[in-house]
Amino acid sequence: MVYSDLTKKSEVKGENMKYTIDELTAAKRQIDSTLHKLRETVKTFESKDNSERYKSQITLAKRRIKVFEIANYFIENEIKNC
Repeated sequence: MVYSDLTKKSEVKGENMKYTIDELTAAKRQIDSTLHKLRETVKTFESKDNSERYKSQITLAKRRIKVFEIANYFIENEIKNC
């Protein structure tokens, strides 16, 4: 079963994913940790003498940072609304 099938199945049944505050808090903590590591990775690559050589890694890390920031935003909102 592929992701789109799971999504369709979930929509058909009318199921909502429910998470506890503890689960959301743990997820946020893990995302915060990953964000910190990614930001440090970007700093390290950008500070290298030949940083142009690491352009693809820098771009990938920055994209991941943005994605995790978005996820964190939604998790924070969900925690506030619990």
